[in-house]
Amino acid sequence: MTTTTDTDLVSYEDALASYDPVMGLEVHVELGTATKMFCGCSTALGAEPNSQTCPTCLGLPGALPVVNATGVESAVKIGLALNCEIAEWCRFARKNYFYPDMPKNFQTSQYDEPIAFDGYLDVQLEDGETFRVEIERAHMEEDTGKSLHVGGATGRIHGASHSLLDYNRAGIPLIEIVTKPIVGAGERAPEVARAYVRELRELIRALGVSEARMEMGQMRCDVNLSLMPKGSEKFGTRSETKNVNSLRSVERAARFEIQRHAAVLSGGGTIVQETRHFHEDTGSTTSGRVKEEAEDYRYFPEPDLVPVAPAREWVEELRAALPELPLVRRNRLREEWGISGTDMQAILNAGALDLIVATIDAGADAASARKWWMGELARSANESGRTLDELAITPEQVARVTALVTSGDLNDKLARQVIEGVLAGEGTPDEVVEKRGLKVVSDEGALTAAVDEAIAGNPGVADKIRGGKVAAAGALVGAVMKATRGQADAARVKELILEKLGVGEG
Repeated sequence: MTTTTDTDLVSYEDALASYDPVMGLEVHVELGTATKMFCGCSTALGAEPNSQTCPTCLGLPGALPVVNATGVESAVKIGLALNCEIAEWCRFARKNYFYPDMPKNFQTSQYDEPIAFDGYLDVQLEDGETFRVEIERAHMEEDTGKSLHVGGATGRIHGASHSLLDYNRAGIPLIEIVTKPIVGAGERAPEVARAYVRELRELIRALGVSEARMEMGQMRCDVNLSLMPKGSEKFGTRSETKNVNSLRSVERAARFEIQRHAAVLSGGGTIVQETRHFHEDTGSTTSGRVKEEAEDYRYFPEPDLVPVAPAREWVEELRAALPELPLVRRNRLREEWGISGTDMQAILNAGALDLIVATIDAGADAASARKWWMGELARSANESGRTLDELAITPEQVARVTALVTSGDLNDKLARQVIEGVLAGEGTPDEVVEKRGLKVVSDEGALTAAVDEAIAGNPGVADKIRGGKVAAAGALVGAVMKATRGQADAARVKELILEKLGVGEG
């Protein structure tokens, strides 16, 4: 059987000239419940290894599971938000396989009777185009434990001297969301994959069922990919890149696999159906293990759990209580703010949307809120290598800065210094203004004196202004601003200069 090495690739353009990509995305979301899916153990992060376990989640003989009601409710909410049908009756099943971090040697999951099925999620691409991703199913299951491989260079089992097992995570509620085959995306397939996972993450967060922090493993994506020759309708053999944990990596994994598959097929080789590992440092994937088929798991109904039968009235109550979904909300805000789709995409990419909304809720106008978060604060975040929500300033404090500008107590230059002070830990905006002496000089006597001094010190400029060259007033305004350390109202300064020189603004 012929395969490629990890570096054998064809160019992306050549791959797309000969083949059409077919994707399937499987996303696992850890639910934010207080206890595990089938027992009362805590799900809190950071506990000592194996301190949050019991006979049930360790799979000890005689221990019986009980379904977490909040987990079921979260699953129904996710299904409804994904436009799915909600099953009137469904069951759990045992998915049998041996892994050291699977203490029961089976995973309690759902097989042919998921709680939600046949849905879709519309996602927006960078240029504003909407792409519909169809959902096959969303089903409930439990997470596995965690293996820590010690002694190797890569953190993987190969080369390790020994492994440690932590079962705190075993039994934490998961929802697995599986798409139908995604076809027709063409060269934009990797972009579609990224946009889908991003939209799904925003939806999960909006529902309040999980923080969905990919960097913490609360949301993980398996990228299934195959290629079919142009003009063919028969899917190729797929690979499955497991547990990809960032939006950028989802896009890179899909792109790499397109190029790798094309190289194998173009060279007359055969794609192996296997799982693969993604490497952040190189953007490449490497072989994991041959992929099992469903029958290899020997699914059968879980005998220790009763079926789940969500009452229709309850499902409709949950539907009526769903929050405004992310795409609808973004479109509404874009219209309210009068900005373009490109502007909204930039806000999303910066992670600024919720911060801007919170700043507006705290009293700022929309334009000012966008200006500060996407300008001064985005620059500060980039320079410090942090995200906007990691900055030491709150939306309420940004709103207070905008209020001080609106009232005339600050101009933009001074406001930037106030924000700098807040970020440096010098206190609230008002405390920074007080400590640094940053208020705009509004005393007419002090301003008039500064204007008189600037005119006297620049007689040539004053004569030009008297001669009708009003634009020359900028030089005198600059002199006054320098004299007042930038704390004068530039517009008022210009008015006073023109009044003194007997010239109208024209």
